[in-house]
Amino acid sequence: MISQTLREARKYEEAFEKTIQPESRPEFHLSSRAGWMNDPNGFSYYQGKYHMFYQYHPYDAHWGPMHWGHAVSEDLLHWTYLPAALAPDEFYDMDGCFSGSAIDLPDGRQLLMYTGVQKERQRNGEVCEYQTQCIAVGDGVDYEKYEGNPVLTGADLPEGCSRTDFRDPKVWRIADGTYRCVIGNRPADGSGQILLYSSEDALHWKFEKILIANNDRYGKMWECPDFFRLDGKWVLLTSPQDMLPEGFEYHNGNGTLCVIGTFDEETETFREESFQSIDYGIDFYAPQTVLTPDGRRVMIGWMQNWDTCDFRSPHIPWYGQMSLPREISIRAGRLFQKPIRELETLRCNRVEYRDVLVSDVVHLKGISGRKVDLEIMLRPEEGEKIYQKFAVRFAQNDKYQTALSFRPYESVMKIDRKFSGSRRAIIHQRRSLVNSEQGRIKLRMILDRFSAEIFVNDGEQVITATLYTDLDAQGISFFADGKVRMDIVKYDL
Repeated sequence: MISQTLREARKYEEAFEKTIQPESRPEFHLSSRAGWMNDPNGFSYYQGKYHMFYQYHPYDAHWGPMHWGHAVSEDLLHWTYLPAALAPDEFYDMDGCFSGSAIDLPDGRQLLMYTGVQKERQRNGEVCEYQTQCIAVGDGVDYEKYEGNPVLTGADLPEGCSRTDFRDPKVWRIADGTYRCVIGNRPADGSGQILLYSSEDALHWKFEKILIANNDRYGKMWECPDFFRLDGKWVLLTSPQDMLPEGFEYHNGNGTLCVIGTFDEETETFREESFQSIDYGIDFYAPQTVLTPDGRRVMIGWMQNWDTCDFRSPHIPWYGQMSLPREISIRAGRLFQKPIRELETLRCNRVEYRDVLVSDVVHLKGISGRKVDLEIMLRPEEGEKIYQKFAVRFAQNDKYQTALSFRPYESVMKIDRKFSGSRRAIIHQRRSLVNSEQGRIKLRMILDRFSAEIFVNDGEQVITATLYTDLDAQGISFFADGKVRMDIVKYDL
């Protein structure tokens, strides 16, 4: 039975979507059907299609009462919107259906596990927010909330743990047919931790243990956990709030964290081995992964930054987009990411230059556009000192540009969008320490109207940024302080 709240949201989004012109959206990144989008939810493969749900406020392009938007795809690049899957229409989620995940059930149905939010006024007049975990089961379009909701409450938390910061369940099935899920929580010390729960039937859950504790090392509350096996290791992805930078490895604010280690499945003990950022740019948060039918682990994140969300026109019809889907792997103890191989099927109009000397500003015929795939190889001019700086400027015209620059002596790469058309002092620059050998470096840049994703050294690091530059800014140029030899291949997408 569909509630009136959900019925109204579906009716609204269907009508409002018709007012948004396709060219005002990204070409191959999923954006909000209407209104606001944030975290990816329920990223899954079900009945022959990829399903992406997302945090959603259909009525406004700003954050509001959270629904679950819904879209499906056969290739993770072309998306079809489905009706909103969840709305805040029960007492336990009246203030929001927050993030969660999806899994197939043995009977063929799909189960969604999400965080329900309810605000309660205390005797002293203060309003407290309580978060619980809830279930909905459906057929890939319509979902019915479980009559036993909420399935996890504050009573299922270890002593001293926050009922306010208890969210974002990621559920999976293990070899014996039972279920596990990890949930983000804040313990008494105010930092973060990831809790592990188990279930025989995916409906009745019990607390098992604290899988990993932050102990005030990386930010505070850890949100949106994902936990999976990859290339012989186990990987925890999470998004810490209130981070402090550590050199170039982490950034201030709401960041991302990848923990690589081992997991003893008998004792369910996770042993940490290494830590790193997931993305080194400006706009990437709350990633979630799916295992494809052919065995690839693919990750998508919310391509936005919480600290820049409110600095924009109040009249835009949609806000929020997902990152490019990325195939992830572990190499030499690090997380590597590369664009999904399906992206190559969109390539056309190949333009190639070899051994171009860049010693000032260079424009190359046929190298322009806002929906492009650029492969760039850099090396110093033979017999010359290593160059001081190289930059590629894109989304460029006489007024606007965004720049990616590299200084080989410092091994620092920087994204800079301060001239991209923003009228606010938001985050415009981020720097990353990258690996290069005597100024040699490999880049792959994916541009899609309102974003840039730069994959460094075959995905050893990724730098992501959104930009809302006028679409008539199509130029791409190159600059060097010193002498650089460049090979470049460009495709339209």
